[in-house]
Amino acid sequence: MIKKEIDPETAKEIKKELAELRTQLEIQKKTKKKSTKSKEAKTKKKSTKSKEAKTKKEPTKSKEAKTKKEPTKSKEAKTKKKSTKSKEAKPKKKPVKPKKKLTKAQLEKAKKIAKAEREKVKQEVKAAKEKAEAEAKAAKEKAERTHEDELEEQFSDEQIRNFQIEKMDMDKLTNKVCEIIADYEDKGILQSDLWKKLKLNSRDGSRLALRLERRGLITREKILQKGRWTYKLIIEQAPIKLESLIDSPCLTCPVEQKCDFENAYPEPSPLHCQLIEDWVAVDFSKKKK
Repeated sequence: MIKKEIDPETAKEIKKELAELRTQLEIQKKTKKKSTKSKEAKTKKKSTKSKEAKTKKEPTKSKEAKTKKEPTKSKEAKTKKKSTKSKEAKPKKKPVKPKKKLTKAQLEKAKKIAKAEREKVKQEVKAAKEKAEAEAKAAKEKAERTHEDELEEQFSDEQIRNFQIEKMDMDKLTNKVCEIIADYEDKGILQSDLWKKLKLNSRDGSRLALRLERRGLITREKILQKGRWTYKLIIEQAPIKLESLIDSPCLTCPVEQKCDFENAYPEPSPLHCQLIEDWVAVDFSKKKK
């Protein structure tokens, strides 16, 4: 027969249980002795009832025998169960395989692969970000799109420059538009308000604004007005008025023929002319008043 080795832990548990069972047996024996002594005292007092006492003693003996047999059986059963449970609970330890040390070449290869993966992830994130920004920009442009933007796409630069309105002198109309816009100075005027003043429809007015912008006379600034995107027109080159030339010293200057921008001082030049400086200062003070 092959002897089975018991784990030290299970052996300790079995010993503890045996010690507990022994203490329980000793307690039971003490209690039984006390009960037997009390019964003997009763039998002496009640001699007439000796037969009943005998009958009572017999079942007690059978009980003692049962109690003595039962705990031994229960002990064995418990120890067997615990030993089987402890064996089942403790899984078999798998042998640990020693880790293989990587070589220098393998480590460098692993680093390169990790670096390539990181760069790939970065590029994917960057591409996703650029795509999201492009989509957001396209959505914003679509929301800000106006009637003028559509017209600008429909017509070429040449068609816009050569734009004509039937039965209208375009030079006079251009001067009139520039004069109206110039009155608003840097604040500008909404093109819808300007077309109402000139009694033009939005299509002709928009094309006229594009024509003036191409010629560099005005600039168009996109603004949000009452929940809709439109353009504000600001003057860039104001038309020359004859009133501005009144009292100009150049008209009556005796050395006007010799006057030139390239002349050096003291030769006559508008860049260092005291008469022009005085005239401009007076004109500026009049406008302030």
